[in-house]
Amino acid sequence: MPLPQRFSLLVLGQGSTGLEVVSWAVDHLGDRVTSVTVYGGAQSAPTERTRELEGAGVRFAYGTEDIEGAYDICVASPGISEFSEFFRNASAACGEIMGEPEFAWRLSPERWCAITGTNGKTTVTSLTNELLRASGLASVAVGNIGNAAIHEVDRRAEGEWFVAELSSYQIATTAELHPRVAILLNITPDHLAWHRTHENYALAKIDLFRNMDESDLAIVNVEDEGIAAFADRVYVPGRRVLKLGLADAGGAHAAFVRDGHLV
Repeated sequence: MPLPQRFSLLVLGQGSTGLEVVSWAVDHLGDRVTSVTVYGGAQSAPTERTRELEGAGVRFAYGTEDIEGAYDICVASPGISEFSEFFRNASAACGEIMGEPEFAWRLSPERWCAITGTNGKTTVTSLTNELLRASGLASVAVGNIGNAAIHEVDRRAEGEWFVAELSSYQIATTAELHPRVAILLNITPDHLAWHRTHENYALAKIDLFRNMDESDLAIVNVEDEGIAAFADRVYVPGRRVLKLGLADAGGAHAAFVRDGHLV
């Protein structure tokens, strides 16, 4: 579902992601956004950059996690756990709460290739982006690789692919994000302070496939034990999954190495 034609915006957190969203909204959304409010968190305080944004009409609330007022859309910074009181307070005050990748996808949903995994995300994102470019396709790497997707929305070329490196934090704050291609590299225990349990962490990764169907392509490292432990959530009816590994995994949809060549 696209973002509303007019909406009030709450941003949770005043770190780099939060302020990138605020800056982009101020510069590009114009009258579509009726107000922009930022809650920086319990330890937040004014900075030179927040003062500049205040001068542009953005309201900042410093030093508190108690949200006042009601808002249409909230964009939460990735460092703020969905299990935290701060996140719950924001969710109660908003019509929808999401992360920056979901916000960018709602504005520009075409041709997303999303990549996640505990290890190797940046390498595979960079390689995929370069392979697409080498094949003559327009492509740009975005996401956790260091280039927020929101920055590319307004300058996106016709037919350009977004190759998005996404962390578990970012996927956990999506609902409608629908990549046409998604890659899950591996799952090992990580970020338990944010997700609380390994199961929550693993399912956040697997949720990258949540909205995909037979017209899309999910690519899975079939040799990873961490992924195999959640096979019932990966291989579901109506989802086209390509099994990737060194050995032949069998089935119609598989890619593996034979005699030094990928087949």
